[in-house]
Amino acid sequence: MDSHTLMLRELPNEDRPRERLLQFGAHALSNAELLAILLRTGTVAESAVKLATTLLARAGGLRNLVGMTIEQFTTIRGIGEAKAIQLQASIEIGRRLSSARMNSTYVVKSPKDAADYVMDDLRYLDKEHFVVLFLNTKNHVTGHETLSVGSLNASIVHPREVFCSAIKRSSASIICVHNHPSGDPTPSPEDVEVTRRLSEAGRIVGIDVLDHIIIADHTFISLKEQGLM
Repeated sequence: MDSHTLMLRELPNEDRPRERLLQFGAHALSNAELLAILLRTGTVAESAVKLATTLLARAGGLRNLVGMTIEQFTTIRGIGEAKAIQLQASIEIGRRLSSARMNSTYVVKSPKDAADYVMDDLRYLDKEHFVVLFLNTKNHVTGHETLSVGSLNASIVHPREVFCSAIKRSSASIICVHNHPSGDPTPSPEDVEVTRRLSEAGRIVGIDVLDHIIIADHTFISLKEQGLM
């Protein structure tokens, strides 16, 4: 064992997260304890649990780990490339599990249904992503596609790209969704203008734009409900 690491097995029994998980279940562990199990070792100065606590503090909470890069993880003493890769892989598995429940039988009956469909994918992103949900005549989601990344404006979200994808999928209607990394879902004038242009184009090609939803952390706004389209 490296003299500069502190193994979980060296901790007192009550501080060993693996043993606590076996005894009480994963739900009983704190975020730091769960991360410590992934990290496995700490440093000569701090245990894996303390290292996990440091990581959470540096990130500003569990939710912000999602956006961290390998390079950002490795700026923390005690986290090398191998641990950073393990952390990123675990986070990505969590994201995929969260979205795995969404499939072609998902039915959109309300703006909340559409927001729920993409909430976990969009809420943590640090750039605006414009996503289109494609629906059939029964409002089943048949797929979704990210069509642009960056500040939303008419030059990067063009009706041609939006409706080309919708036509290829034989969609009856679409719902537009994008995120506001600021955490405030209030629509901007650009959001309203893009929605207006897409709605007009949809009427021409015969594919309804049912809504444009703006996602923030645990909240959303429907432009349809706001009377903005």
